[in-house]
Amino acid sequence: MKAYIITLIAGLAVASVAQAASNKTIDNLNAALRGESNASHKYGLFAKKAKEEGATQAAKLFEAASKAEAIHRDSHKAAITKMGGKPDTIKLDEVKIGSTKENLAAALKGETYERDIMYPDFIKQATADSAKAALRTMKFALAAETEHVKLYQDAIDNLGKNKEVSYFVCPDCGFTAEKRPNRSCPVCGEKAANFIAFK
Repeated sequence: MKAYIITLIAGLAVASVAQAASNKTIDNLNAALRGESNASHKYGLFAKKAKEEGATQAAKLFEAASKAEAIHRDSHKAAITKMGGKPDTIKLDEVKIGSTKENLAAALKGETYERDIMYPDFIKQATADSAKAALRTMKFALAAETEHVKLYQDAIDNLGKNKEVSYFVCPDCGFTAEKRPNRSCPVCGEKAANFIAFK
């Protein structure tokens, strides 16, 4: 009986540690949910500013990125619910709108942080927690943010002389590219025909 009680207590302790780890990943998902919600909103406003300034290519990029971040937002929210957590109620931050050049620089800074620090750290925690739903949505977002960094940097380097291109966003993972994939999304396998076009 004594051995049974010790085993039971040990089992509860392990479960408690696992729950705490899972709670950390849910906290991280909520942080990502806030970040993506604000990014989607902010890029939408940046797109309007770019249109006002006649920077149509930058506007198109902001619109595509805004859609991608909205996809990440919804995916993170679904993962939180699937893991038994509660998505935070998001209050959007006040957006400081500058020139299109300044807005592109601000977007690049945010995407670089997500690519280099936020998502790698969150993925490390989710891996330790064996949180498959969290890993799926975080890895999808990381792949998209990695492309966003390249696209924003190119937009900054060529502002005023940007070549006219379309952007294509995967409706499942938010992957963003200048060309529609031949068959399917290179990140999640979604059919290329389903990609959302920003022309």
